[in-house]
Amino acid sequence: MNSVDGFLAMGGYGAFVWPAYGLAVLVLGGLAAYSWRRYRASVAMVDRLRQQSGRSR
Repeated sequence: MNSVDGFLAMGGYGAFVWPAYGLAVLVLGGLAAYSWRRYRASVAMVDRLRQQSGRSR
């Protein structure tokens, strides 16, 4: 077994470690996407409210 295979096997725990990393990446990516969408929605709402009140940036 070469060093890359040994690294990927994680001392026999690779079957547990890599899915956990994958799940963490999915969750963090989902949270980032959700936060970005909510931020954009908030900016749009503030712009609409400013237009309704007659104020501009």
